Amino acid sequence: MSDKDDGATTRPDGIVGEVKRKLIDTKRKWAEQGRGLTGQTARPEAERLPPGQRLVTNFPVLDLGIQPAVATSDWELTIAGAVENPLTLRWADFQALPQVRLTSDIHCVTTWSRYDNAWDGVSAFALLDLVRPKPEVLHVLLHSYDGYTTNIDLAGFADDDVLLAHSWQGEPLTREHGGPVRLVIPKRYFWKSAKWIRRIEFSSVDAPGFWEMRGYHNEADPFTEERYS
Repeated sequence: MSDKDDGATTRPDGIVGEVKRKLIDTKRKWAEQGRGLTGQTARPEAERLPPGQRLVTNFPVLDLGIQPAVATSDWELTIAGAVENPLTLRWADFQALPQVRLTSDIHCVTTWSRYDNAWDGVSAFALLDLVRPKPEVLHVLLHSYDGYTTNIDLAGFADDDVLLAHSWQGEPLTREHGGPVRLVIPKRYFWKSAKWIRRIEFSSVDAPGFWEMRGYHNEADPFTEERYS
């Protein structure tokens, strides 16, 4: 699949099936209907649960109808675009980078939140130090092994709680939750935290991703209810 393929076109392996079409149609309707919107805002320093969210203790699974099986021996992460030092990391390279544990909350646009998730992995800071984005970079484009794409501004990617996680609650990330490696961006709705990450591209130009092109907000701040565009 090319980097420009958003996962919505038909492929020989059948990635776009009836289940996926129904899922996409349902979420498009949510955007059209403004599902979950309360019209309220909150300050994260004052309220932990964003408006319109409900607290859960399980970890719901959401994807585009396919969960790619990517062995650590086959996994690669390419970091490219407007950077001084483009590179491709294999699993051993990724594990050799400085490792961090960060605990954060999850806020999903489908209105559930989960507190105190402990993630182990490599911080966005470490990756930025490695590749050194050029001065004109303002945006980060994210590509996954299932064809999913999403986007975030550079400031959001460079936040101190952002990481590429390989473990959750002390255990390796399972396939259903984006293993072997997923992005975690706690201050945005969880669709920005791309599962099965395979490519990070730095750019001076924004490029809306899969859900952003289907009625979802480009910024995705849970505390100001940036669910839909």
